[in-house]
Amino acid sequence: MARGRVQLKRIENPVHRQVTFCKRRAGLLKKAKELSVLCDAEIGVLIFSAHGKLYELATKGTMQGLVERYVNSTEETHQAAADHVAKEKQVLESKEEVNIMKHEIEFLQKGLSYMYGGGIGTMALDELHMLEKHLEIWIYHIRSAKMDLMYQEIQLLKNKEGLLKAANNYLQEKIEEHCGITNFAPVISTNPQPLTIYDEIYQF
Repeated sequence: MARGRVQLKRIENPVHRQVTFCKRRAGLLKKAKELSVLCDAEIGVLIFSAHGKLYELATKGTMQGLVERYVNSTEETHQAAADHVAKEKQVLESKEEVNIMKHEIEFLQKGLSYMYGGGIGTMALDELHMLEKHLEIWIYHIRSAKMDLMYQEIQLLKNKEGLLKAANNYLQEKIEEHCGITNFAPVISTNPQPLTIYDEIYQF
């Protein structure tokens, strides 16, 4: 007579429960060994009895090695999933930024066409506010660029002034050596510009 299907529920009788645990534990470990041999698989089995006793099986190597391999594998999986989510988020943010820039470009083109065509009065109030905001930003950048250029020109003029003073001092020394004047008093000129070689020769 065929054996009927055993109903899967907790065995109340502690003796029957312990016997079933021992039999099925042995069968489970045997099947794990067979699967490892047949399929060349690395299998680790951990079993804790109802009384807290540990039974373990590592078909290849040690259980510690299998646990470390499992931890590394799950960390790599989680990292790959996190990287995938980060890439998707970056792609979405890039698309959103591109859409915002397209909208701003279209709006600015519309505002420029209205200004040059004289139809700015037909723009809505919110469009005029946005156009005013962009114009203020443009003016700020233009003024900043202008100040940078002016600062660069001032630095160039200062450098040029230093070179002219050095050249005048050099010419002054050469003239003193040429004329044999030991106590030469420099000529005070009302001209605020540095003396050139022509001015010094003319004074002599």
